[in-house]
Amino acid sequence: MPFDNKLSPQEALSLLNSVIAQDIRYVVQGASSSAVGAALSEAIEKHNGRNPGKEIVYLNYAAQAPAMTNEKCNYWHFRTDANSDMKVDALTSFAARQKNVTKVYLLNPDYSYGQEVSRSAREQLARKRPDMKIVGDDFHPTGQVKDYAPYMAKIKQAGAEAVITADFGTDLALIVRAAKDAGLNVDFYTLNGNNFGVPSAMGSAGEGRVKLVSTFHPNDPALAPKSLPADFKREFKEDFINGMGYNAIVALAQAMRETQSTDPVKVAAKLEGLRFQGLNGPIELRRDDHQAQQPVFVLSWEKVDGKRVVHDQENTGLGWKQVDVVSASDAMLPTSCKMKRPG
Repeated sequence: MPFDNKLSPQEALSLLNSVIAQDIRYVVQGASSSAVGAALSEAIEKHNGRNPGKEIVYLNYAAQAPAMTNEKCNYWHFRTDANSDMKVDALTSFAARQKNVTKVYLLNPDYSYGQEVSRSAREQLARKRPDMKIVGDDFHPTGQVKDYAPYMAKIKQAGAEAVITADFGTDLALIVRAAKDAGLNVDFYTLNGNNFGVPSAMGSAGEGRVKLVSTFHPNDPALAPKSLPADFKREFKEDFINGMGYNAIVALAQAMRETQSTDPVKVAAKLEGLRFQGLNGPIELRRDDHQAQQPVFVLSWEKVDGKRVVHDQENTGLGWKQVDVVSASDAMLPTSCKMKRPG
């Protein structure tokens, strides 16, 4: 059953009432902001507490706010993507090794997710590269800015060599297009550079300059030769980029098989600590906070070569090449979650 939350927490909560009315017991969501994800997580927790026997399980494949598996963790919420702290950790470790990068600009959406990415980037770069300067730290309203030229002018004026951004979707596509129009010669370190529309906006201008940190890697040697990416594109006329959503369904199916049940109470108990084979390797849904523990990849936007870049995106002739990987054990971060379990 598909529902469109329109990137709005209020719309998502309204739709949740429809989900409850139709006795739908599993919500799989993530193609929107963490504000939507956090609102759903809190509302589902309250619903489950008030309606025993009508519990809902929330599988989150993209809302990345760290709070959702830390101070605002919820027994009924499971995240199959990495949180933004995990991603920024991988991204800043890679950036810190780039000796030609000495000045970094932070450009992020103005809500909890973007603010957390900015905070994390500042803290981690200060520790890993004390000589690296943060020359700008801007926030903008989500989905409201139509012209990013003024931001590009500020980045150029600041002399930045790299930009770290948590932007996504239309905002990120507009940012990349504005950078290209301004002739801005910087590297972009992104958390969402593979969102629909962004690759087309980048085109060849982003070659070698745009990096993506992700838990899904379409050109992984173990996945690239398989039929899934090509079959998906042939059937649906779009690229297969949602490996985290795929992994959420793999986890759910395995939990249902192992419990021989579709009862959300039994399935949630099995999902805790579940280990399963994801598209890019083994994954564990950590019992402490229900945060997926898995490898985190740093990818670079490069030409298809049939070897390290097999699949392009949006018919650009360019795709994502692995330039670094952080193992699941190294990507693991501590959690402040104090899980409140039923009963």
